[in-house]
Amino acid sequence: MSKPNLHDRSGDPSAAAQKSNISNVKGRAADAEMARALGTTPFRMALDSSGGGIAHWKHDPLHDVVEPMSDHVIMAYNGVVQRMERRSGRSASPGTFRRGVVVIIPAGSSSRWDIPKPVDVVQLYLPPAMLKRVADEADTATSTNLLDRTAHPDPITSRLLLGAVDALDGNGPLDTLFRQQLTELLATRLLVAHVGSPTTQQPVVGGLSPTVLRRAIERLRSDSDTDVSLAALASDAGLSRFHFCRSFKETTGLSPHAWLRQYRLDQAMDMLRDPDMSVASVAAALGYASQTAFAAAFRQLTGETPTEWRQQSR
Repeated sequence: MSKPNLHDRSGDPSAAAQKSNISNVKGRAADAEMARALGTTPFRMALDSSGGGIAHWKHDPLHDVVEPMSDHVIMAYNGVVQRMERRSGRSASPGTFRRGVVVIIPAGSSSRWDIPKPVDVVQLYLPPAMLKRVADEADTATSTNLLDRTAHPDPITSRLLLGAVDALDGNGPLDTLFRQQLTELLATRLLVAHVGSPTTQQPVVGGLSPTVLRRAIERLRSDSDTDVSLAALASDAGLSRFHFCRSFKETTGLSPHAWLRQYRLDQAMDMLRDPDMSVASVAAALGYASQTAFAAAFRQLTGETPTEWRQQSR
């Protein structure tokens, strides 16, 4: 494991000026709060005197509250696919961690995180003052209020941030310049794709009642020839197809199709952990027409073939 690259900016005059510019945002420095919540040190990290920083974390499952931070935190996920939940007060945002999605924690916000498996993630720490400066320099009237995002699809931001990992060990001028320019580029991307009015999170129990949701999930999980068409699901719920889809997504964070796809992926992973089951047997058990069709669907969701995933999970 690489030794964490910790560049302390606390004594730097420009860093102090940056901090003073955002004194209205209450909270601990992002790197310090993350270290407390995650109970470990970053795998690699670079904090630049110009403001902002990038850190690569590999940490254990998390079941804790992340307290308010003075910086915006943007995360790109790089680990195994897994379901998780982010909760703020009486509101909850479920999601699925996978490559190509991002998490955004606006400065000053707080939430509880329940992540059941180990995590490999790259985080950007972005001072609100820097985001505002980039917006001003772009001569745009765009709001700088970042939206809360939980496992939100954004392959562009994800790819940019994950690509910064190799520059975290270097202390030379080129590495520093690269990180600073990348931070500016990411700030610009955030202004394009992730600003607006504060969002209202979905209620913990919203959309479908617990009874109706349970009935729908039982139908989706059925191994028999039960009809899992949208028409059947909506009819069970006593709703139109449109309202059922909207209510199901409000309650679970996923469309019925995406929920079923994720459920089948979880089943596939469980079966692949059994060394006595061949990939062809898993494909047949899950109802795929062929091993090739199963492999294509699995790779689309995980970025790996079933055989590659099985080898890495041992």
